[in-house]
Amino acid sequence: MASADLRQELICSICLSIYTDPVTLRCGHNFCRGCIDRVLDTQKGSAVYTCPECRAKFKKCPALQRNITLCNIVGSFRSSQPDQGETGILCTYCVDSPVLAAKSCLHCEASLCDKHLRVHSKAAEHVLCDPTTALGNRKCSVHKRILEFYCTEDAACICVSCRLDGEHQGHQVELLDEAYEKKKEKLKDALQKLTTKRAETEKRVQSLQERRKEDQRKAAGIKESVTALFRDLRRQLEDLEKRVLCEISSQEQRVSLSVSDLIQQLEIKKDELSRKMRHIEELCNMSDPLTVLQDTGDLCDNEGRKRHHTQVHGAGDLDVGLISETTRRGLSNIIRGINLCFYMQDATDILLDVTTAGNNIEISGDGKIASVSLNQSRPVTPERFQCDQVISTRGFPSGRHYWQVDVSKSLYWRVGMCYPSISRGGHQSYMGYNNKSWCLCKRGFNQYAVIHDSREIQLPDNIPCDTVRVYLNYEAGQLSFYSLCDPIRHLHTYSATFTEPLHAALCIWGGRITVSKAIRSREKLP
Repeated sequence: MASADLRQELICSICLSIYTDPVTLRCGHNFCRGCIDRVLDTQKGSAVYTCPECRAKFKKCPALQRNITLCNIVGSFRSSQPDQGETGILCTYCVDSPVLAAKSCLHCEASLCDKHLRVHSKAAEHVLCDPTTALGNRKCSVHKRILEFYCTEDAACICVSCRLDGEHQGHQVELLDEAYEKKKEKLKDALQKLTTKRAETEKRVQSLQERRKEDQRKAAGIKESVTALFRDLRRQLEDLEKRVLCEISSQEQRVSLSVSDLIQQLEIKKDELSRKMRHIEELCNMSDPLTVLQDTGDLCDNEGRKRHHTQVHGAGDLDVGLISETTRRGLSNIIRGINLCFYMQDATDILLDVTTAGNNIEISGDGKIASVSLNQSRPVTPERFQCDQVISTRGFPSGRHYWQVDVSKSLYWRVGMCYPSISRGGHQSYMGYNNKSWCLCKRGFNQYAVIHDSREIQLPDNIPCDTVRVYLNYEAGQLSFYSLCDPIRHLHTYSATFTEPLHAALCIWGGRITVSKAIRSREKLP
């Protein structure tokens, strides 16, 4: 009775088990250190901390003082009852006062304390085990006898009656302990494999977490760079606006001065004309014919009027061409600065190689347009495709590049990149149907797919795709396809280890495709 009462005093009110490293709050209540730490952690978001026992409130997280006396009592209690542990199973026969059981008898289906265990039968059928409440589970449900064997065929624990004349008669059986040891070995092997897999999974999780942090770091760096870029762009645009407005004002001032000068000259001319008009009026009012006829004054100024009209017309025009060129050049410099900010180099044209073009493809004189035109009657060479396909004259053995094509005039096409060693004949020469090419394909109205090594990935049908951009990052082993709609839409990215230079490649079965410039970058984005 005293032991049970002492045990009750040593129970933590949080975990309902004997104290582990007990600590005391200022209110005097004791808890396991781990239990109270978890409770206080959950209270961090609130404005006050409380004791789980008496609800005493603390403005700050209370300090935990280790209860050394209680620790010693718990240690002494555990050492005096090592076998009773934490089971909480009581002796069946101690009806007057509860006493913890030391063993359970499978035959009697009862639990016994040390006192009753000393007088318990030692017969073989009285099998003892650690204290348990599941005594019925250790007996055969049919014969009510102790489970002693394990049927390997049915994977079931059985009694001797099941083995001799029951449903398991003639089956291969093992003693329960032998089967237990074998099962334990299998469990150990499984545990080892699972441990290895868990370690691998943890490693992958850690790797992904590090990658996420790296991606977040890169994204933060790019955001900072783009913010700085747009801040600089706004400054440059404001400077350009001031420069253009200043040019307009300067031209306006020059034209105004010129016009003012002409106005002054015309005012003088107007005065002269007024004087002549008065003189002529005086002549008209004279009655003496001789005086009028003998007057030799200039009566008109046609040439002067024509000259002044031309001067006035010329002086009144602003130089719109100069204003336009100033604006265009300023914007070009800003765009060039953007390319430099993202490490973009000068543009290099992609030209379609007519020596590789199939006989049903016509290549324009500038090497930029591929269109369907049957029977070109070109000579058969090892470089020429037997299918309706063509590749670019140059390849890309390194660096980052992107190029784009206008596919709005064709319903059936493939756009991508390939190695120069791609086959020139047979089904395997088509882009995507070998391991040397990667392509984006369109079949009819809004049916898109990406293809590599004969494996297709269908894309959504509702893609507005009049212009396709192909982006290559050779060192990173990435080949991406984009639809240049508004906004730009990423379609797919292939990852590979490139072993040859990559050439731009087109395949067309109707209409025409126009190739635009390829932009090259030797550096990586920040």
